Amino acid sequence: MRLIVLPGDGIGPEITDATLEVLQAASARFGLGLDLVPMAAGRATLEAQGETIPAGVDAAVRAADGLILGPMDTHAYAGQGGGAVNPSAFFRRGLDLFANIRPARTFPGLRAPTGAEFDLVVVRENTEGFYADRNMEAGNAEILVTPDVVVSMRRITKPCCDRIAAAAFRLAARRRRHVTSVHKANVLTRGDGMFLASCRAEAAAHPDIAYDEVIVDAMAAHLVRKPERFDVVVTTNMFGDILSDLAIELSGSLGLGGSINAGEHGCMAQASHGSAPDIAGQGIANPASLILSAGMLLGWLAERGGGNAYAAAAGAIEAAVAGSIAAGEGTRDVGGRLGTAAMGHAVAGRVTGG
Repeated sequence: MRLIVLPGDGIGPEITDATLEVLQAASARFGLGLDLVPMAAGRATLEAQGETIPAGVDAAVRAADGLILGPMDTHAYAGQGGGAVNPSAFFRRGLDLFANIRPARTFPGLRAPTGAEFDLVVVRENTEGFYADRNMEAGNAEILVTPDVVVSMRRITKPCCDRIAAAAFRLAARRRRHVTSVHKANVLTRGDGMFLASCRAEAAAHPDIAYDEVIVDAMAAHLVRKPERFDVVVTTNMFGDILSDLAIELSGSLGLGGSINAGEHGCMAQASHGSAPDIAGQGIANPASLILSAGMLLGWLAERGGGNAYAAAAGAIEAAVAGSIAAGEGTRDVGGRLGTAAMGHAVAGRVTGG
């Protein structure tokens, strides 16, 4: 399997190096034969070549089996036009990676803010909604009507609702068999009404899976009060972006948020946090989010021809991260004393040693 690796901006190169060490350890132990191909994209290529995603990078990603995307400082070059595109949105839309899967769980040895143990997954629609850079065929879905008036348009389509609902129920069938649909249909009656119709149709087709619905503002309160009641949470793009960050922070640190963007024919591993330029180069960033994301990518590949070895490697990576945190072999945000590289090395050692 060939994986393209785009380290990104800010802390991206540091956490990517740690992630690659873990992947190499997993490849050696489980005989995966991973071909890891680093390429440049983001701020470095924007400054050198005038574009964040050079043509050669796009072609290489499309020919590969998967992509690992480090954090990008898109806020810094947003609105510059020309070649300054958002790499995350570019690949999500270009590869039709419609399902953003974001687990959030507590870890032994790390006290969560709520004090409760939980294990949930947010399944977020990834290609439309309120995101103005990916829901139009051409142009942008935010319009400056006058200097004082902006109109932002949201796109919701039945095919996208159908497939994200189906993805959530497939995942729930492998977990605790419970799906919660999060919406604002009391206000966004047509768009969220269409989304709920798709979820209800899937629920009717899977009577063995428990199903309920929660309005998004109430969901934020429920997550803080009792996150352990949830299993698979499915929702639209913007709601999923916000709620998944909340859920991950409730696990103890945003640095623990693994994430993949998956489609029918492609998958991109991506840390759920940003590029944190304020701590870049200091060697203190938590690499766990990208490490866990890379493990999830191996799990996705296992289901698409990689087989048992890839599934075992994915499980070993998740267990190694959990073991490192429990042993205090983490960065400061998760109660440890190690730097970025040292934590990556500790996780890799646990993968190697089993």
